[in-house]
Amino acid sequence: MQVKTLLRLSVATALVAIALKTAAWWITGSVGLLSDALESLVNVASALFALAMVTIAARPADDDHPFGHTKAEYFSSAFEGLMIAAAAIAIVWAALQRLQNLQPLQGVGIGLTLTVVSSVLNGLLAWKMMAASRLHRSIALEADARHLYADVWTSAGVVVGVLLVEATDWLWLDPAIAIGVAANIIREGARVVWGSVEGLMDKAVEPEVQERIERTLARFADGSIRFDDRVTRRAGSRRFLDMHMHVPAGWTLGRAAALRGAVEQALMDEVPGLRASIQLLPSNVEAQFNAVEQTP
Repeated sequence: MQVKTLLRLSVATALVAIALKTAAWWITGSVGLLSDALESLVNVASALFALAMVTIAARPADDDHPFGHTKAEYFSSAFEGLMIAAAAIAIVWAALQRLQNLQPLQGVGIGLTLTVVSSVLNGLLAWKMMAASRLHRSIALEADARHLYADVWTSAGVVVGVLLVEATDWLWLDPAIAIGVAANIIREGARVVWGSVEGLMDKAVEPEVQERIERTLARFADGSIRFDDRVTRRAGSRRFLDMHMHVPAGWTLGRAAALRGAVEQALMDEVPGLRASIQLLPSNVEAQFNAVEQTP
């Protein structure tokens, strides 16, 4: 399933979840269930923004963006993290208001049933989106999936808490659970934002991708061919590799270029979405790749 299709499905599922959870809150009067509904509201805004960013990220490279637009996905995950923080603030405010005016819960059975149905839908979609995020290397899809997983665990905690309120008649437990929900989603939001920050800072490719690159280069390296000064970075679904390939000084340019083409093709076959930039050098020449000192 395509990334855009999954994000559209995420929007639709979030709308259904909002309807179910809002009904659950309206029936029971539980501020814990209200916090759960507010988090689903974040899901809608986040999925819509992610859909917009994924659309931009899919644009081909142009004169102003020669490396493409794939980094747009990082803005999606950052926006989602900020929306999560806003929802947490609203949840804490509602919980503090309820602590000052404790109220008994009503219609708990119906309310919890609606919440569980919503959680099942979110859980199934999150599982599908996480698998697709690995396939398409989409950070926007991964961020949305992680948020949905957090939503599922949040709902589970709220359900348990509401059952405890019903069993013990400890009315203060309901707003306390809501505050716990807020703390949990802030933690998840911070994780999502940090992931986008690392991407915007040109973080190196994942260790497993690095291993595949090294394994591919080992097929070509021998006593006369060597590779060094390898630098990688990731930008959304794209991966970039810059390196030097040393060949015997007596080789013709055509022979060296043919080998470089074979290496590039092998790397692209092994790592989909990789763009490799290989500089040719004679074996007896060392480039000053890391010689430039950076001024603070």
